[in-house]
Parts: sequence; C-alpha cells; structure tokens
Amino acid sequence: MAVDRPAGDLGKKLREARERKGVSLRQIANSTKISARVLEALERNDISRLPGGIYGRAFVRSFAAEIGLDPEVVIQEFIAQFPDDSVTAGHPKSEQIEDNESLESDRRMASTFLRLLALSVPIAIVVVYFTAASRRQSEVVPDRPAAAAVQEPVKAPAAPESVQPPSSDAPPPGDQTPGDRLNVALSTSRPCWVVATADGKRQIERLFRPGDQETLDVRRELELTAGDAEALTLTINGAPARPLGKPGEVVTARITLANFKDYLAGR
Repeated sequence: MAVDRPAGDLGKKLREARERKGVSLRQIANSTKISARVLEALERNDISRLPGGIYGRAFVRSFAAEIGLDPEVVIQEFIAQFPDDSVTAGHPKSEQIEDNESLESDRRMASTFLRLLALSVPIAIVVVYFTAASRRQSEVVPDRPAAAAVQEPVKAPAAPESVQPPSSDAPPPGDQTPGDRLNVALSTSRPCWVVATADGKRQIERLFRPGDQETLDVRRELELTAGDAEALTLTINGAPARPLGKPGEVVTARITLANFKDYLAGR
C-alpha cells in the first residue's frame, strides 16, 4: 500500500523521481545547464536560489522533464506550494543566476586550462632537450666542405718503357726501385676534413681531429684535399712541408716524385 506523501513536499517528490531514474544532480545540471546547487536547493524546498516569476518556473519545468515527471503537473504543485507573490518577491533576479552560471563556466575553463598546461610542459621540455642536443652536435662536427668532394682522378696509363728513357727526377713506374717512393705523414692541429688518393686509390676520407695522424706510402702521386689548409701538417720523406694554404681555406694539392720538393719548407 502506497504511503501518502505529505502535502506541499515538492522537493521530496523531485528527489525520489530522480533517484528512481538513477541520475545525479550533476548529470541533470549538465543536461539542463542549471546549477547543481540550485537543483539541490529545490529538492530541499529552498527556493531562495531560484529566479523570480517565469524564470523560476522554467527551472522547475526543466528539472521535472529531465527526471520523467509531467512538467505541467509539477508546475501546478510548485505554484500551489509557493504562491506567485512569494516566488517573485525577495529572490535573486535572472541576471544573478546567469552570473552564477558564468562563474561555474569560468571554473570549468580554468580547470581545462590547467590540465592542458600540465600536458604541454613535459612536451616542451622534450622539444627543448632534443633541439639543444642537435645544436651541440652540429657545432662539434663541422659540415663537410663542398670542395672536398673531389672526383677521383682518372689513372693515366703508364708510358711504355721504350718511349722515353728514365730521368733522375721522375723515373717511370716500371724502373722504380724500393727507394723510389714517397713517405707522407699527415697530422692536424684542429678539426680538418681530409681526402687523400694515393696512386689512384682512395686512402683517406674523414674528419681529422686534433692530434690524429696517418702515414701514406706513395709510389707515383698523391692527391690531397684539406678542408682547412693551415690546420694540416705534412712531413714528406721525413722533411717538414710548408702549409698548403691559409686558415679555413679549402686546398687540393697533387704531390708527385717529381714535384714533392716544391712542397718542402724553406723552398
């Protein structure tokens, strides 16, 4: 047997209908755009938070429709329990309710902004770290000089032995003895890109760092390219050679058995 609801208890009727439907005040507030505090106060029969006149009745109608009650029946009960003169007198205006809704919206916006900020800070840190690491790497390893990409020279065929007799300065390859060759030692005082081709075969193509050394055994000729001419130090057959050029200058030199003395220091 159903228990009679006390007359004039509209708030209890609204709360029981909402609980039967299994929805929260927050869910109803989100769907009706009415503050959850206003809805909670209405369930307590506290109409001090409602705007006056038709605005307050509109809130009640929206609440009733959301929880499955007949809005017109609920409005009649609302008017009976709270006569129009008491509903419209001494309660906040619709502008005040709108201010409350605006405040609630601002709070939600601030919360969303803080969440986005919390996500963006780690991403910004990662971007700054990898940008700085890339910049440091580009400063340590200089770009390969464009002029260093020297085409490998075409190996000219050796002249027949019978065409020209050997000379004391540049003996033909066929008449060379074990002592007719060049011993070229390379070292650098600062980073320098070096490309070396000895007797038509590429021997070196890399970045020399300060203190790096290489020794080449040359039978006929050495084609040598330095990305920083002054940084590269040469020793030919144990004798120091003069710098190939000025600081930062890209120079390609061709050293042979016939002209190596022209590269020695003091000449």
